[in-house]
Amino acid sequence: MSGTDLKLLGTKESLFTYRIVWALKLKGIEYEFVEEDLFNKSPLLLESNPIYKKVPVLIHGGKPISESLVILDYIDETWKNNPILSTDPQERAYARFWAKFVDEKFYEASIKAFFLTGEDQAKGVESIAEALQFLEGEIAGKKKFFFGGEAIGFLDIVVGWIAHWFQFVEEVGGFKVMDSMKYPAFDSWTKNFLEVPVIKENLPPHEELRRVFQGFQQMGLAAVGAKE
Repeated sequence: MSGTDLKLLGTKESLFTYRIVWALKLKGIEYEFVEEDLFNKSPLLLESNPIYKKVPVLIHGGKPISESLVILDYIDETWKNNPILSTDPQERAYARFWAKFVDEKFYEASIKAFFLTGEDQAKGVESIAEALQFLEGEIAGKKKFFFGGEAIGFLDIVVGWIAHWFQFVEEVGGFKVMDSMKYPAFDSWTKNFLEVPVIKENLPPHEELRRVFQGFQQMGLAAVGAKE
C-alpha cells in the first residue's frame, strides 16, 4: 500500500500521535505524516474530526478515524501482520481495560498535578502514585519484559508515553512521583520499552518536549490569571 492511501494528522510532540506512529512502524506500514498546528488547525483536521478537533486522525482511503485507542484497534484489525492485540478475547479485554485506566486515571491525574498548585496539586500527585502502584503490580505479576509479553503490544503502546513524556510533566510541573525504588518493575519496563528499536528511533527530542511543556504551563497560568 502506498503512503498516499494513508495519512496521519498529528504533531511531532503529541504523545497520542506517537501511539499511532509506533503501531504503524511496528507493522511496517507506509503512511504520509501531515503535521498540524493546533493553534491554527487545518481545514483537513477540522473536516476529519469535527467533533473533537484533535489529533491524531488517521485517514485511510479518504475516510477518517479519530481517537488514538480507536485508531490502534482499527490498525490491528486492518493489517494483521505483527498483531498488537491478542486473539484471545480475555487478553484483549484486559489490554483495553488497562488502556482506559491509563487515559482516565494516570493521564488525568498528571494534567491536574501539572497545572494546579498547593493542595490541589498534591491530590493529583497522590492519584498518580496510586495509579503507578497499580501498573507496578500488573507488570511485576507478568514477570515478562512487557505488558504484552515478550514483545510490545497494544497496552505497551498506550502506556508508552509515561516512559518518555512524563519526566517533563514532573520537571516542568514541579513535582516528583516516579521512583525506581518504589516501582522497580515499572522502571524495568520503561528501560526495556525505550530500547525497542521502533520506539527508540521514533521519539521527540528532550529539548523540544521541555519547550512544549513549558509553553503549556505558561498558557495554563495565564488562563488561571485571567479568571482571577
